Amino acid sequence: MTDTRPANADIEAQSAWVPELERALGQVLVGQQRLAKSLTLGLLTGGHVLLEGVPGLAKSLAVSCLAKAVHGTFSRLQFTPDLLPSDLVGTEIYNAKESSFSVRRGPIFANFVLADEINRAPAKVQSALLEAMQEGHVSIGGETMDLPKPFLVLATQNPIEQEGTYPLPEAQLDRFALKVVVDYPKRDEELMILDRMSRTAPKMAVPRVVELATIEEARRIVDRIELDPRLAGYIVDLVQATRDPKNSGLADLATRIQYGASPRATIWLALAARAHAFLERRGFVTPTDIKAVALEVLRHRVLPTFEAEAEGLTADDLVQRILDTVPLP
Repeated sequence: MTDTRPANADIEAQSAWVPELERALGQVLVGQQRLAKSLTLGLLTGGHVLLEGVPGLAKSLAVSCLAKAVHGTFSRLQFTPDLLPSDLVGTEIYNAKESSFSVRRGPIFANFVLADEINRAPAKVQSALLEAMQEGHVSIGGETMDLPKPFLVLATQNPIEQEGTYPLPEAQLDRFALKVVVDYPKRDEELMILDRMSRTAPKMAVPRVVELATIEEARRIVDRIELDPRLAGYIVDLVQATRDPKNSGLADLATRIQYGASPRATIWLALAARAHAFLERRGFVTPTDIKAVALEVLRHRVLPTFEAEAEGLTADDLVQRILDTVPLP
């Protein structure tokens, strides 16, 4: 049998841009190493990324900096309650002189789409975005139009307790490969932010460090990273524990999880673990890779019950219990 695992030299060569990307983002972002790493995982897997946090934590800035560092097209759309699907995907324009319709493409036609404050938009807009995220194309005037490749939605949302926000539909949440929770900076980090940004015109130049073709080649390497069958079984056990915790030795969670993760979570957990191994310059997945990405893959796919919420348990708490309990192979 031919060994398809990528050689260390291949990984080193194809990941040379990663430190450059980290440095480029670090020129603007302060203390957001985990956020930068999660965005890089989204790049490597082709998975859409959801960033959640209160306003002012540089979520939108992080996404725009990533788009500047990668040589691809970028568009930003501010989601508001009065947004229409045509504002996102585009619309048909009637030319009276020629008595014909022409298509005006919307901002969704870009390699990187920043959907800012996504949970402020109405259901029809969410439905249009869902088609784009899942199918890679949109429908305008009865015509189906393909989106650019690669296509990545990087969305930000405020916590649902914020005024004017609405929970995203479960079907749409499931289309996000990762959900990253952005927290307040530490004191020393906030001092650095003050020093760097408290100017009338702060410097936020981000150099372009990687081409789309390089990203595509890195993805092919990620696909070849070895996932041992025993670790594949471990991934399936983790996901199934979110659906049937009782059979996984977590009987007390049976009344605390309303529903668990779908098979899509299994796919993204394996792919994100491979991408994490790539960032660690390894040609094979380890349990550490799986645990490093599990929370971001599963937290938005596990819904706590009212009983769990009454006890102050979050989805993160439930997922962490599963990670601590399900035995490694």
